[in-house]
Amino acid sequence: MGNRATASAGWQSRPGRRALVATDLGTLRGPVNGIIHLPFRLVWAPPPAGRFDLDDGFDRRRMYEIVLREAVRHDELQTWLNGELLVALWPRLYLPRGLRQAWEAAHPVLAAVAVV
Repeated sequence: MGNRATASAGWQSRPGRRALVATDLGTLRGPVNGIIHLPFRLVWAPPPAGRFDLDDGFDRRRMYEIVLREAVRHDELQTWLNGELLVALWPRLYLPRGLRQAWEAAHPVLAAVAVV
């Protein structure tokens, strides 16, 4: 597939922004542990707001929620998210309904783990 992410026409990640969904979870090869610093474009707050410790469960979930909601380019998804970790975190992520529906429609494995 040439395009590794699609903007889902019917679903929004937040008002006015269509949900961006990776077409293949295997392309998401972001970090799984350690300290990371998200760019201001994703966090929209001054440092240290963009600092996340991926070894801390709360920080890890919060970082994934931010990236999923704010990403507008596939490289942002690919850089910051890890496909296996996304599946593991999915049931505990607080996401806008449209964003969750877009990802679950594209990736049935997420819909399957979402049943809590």
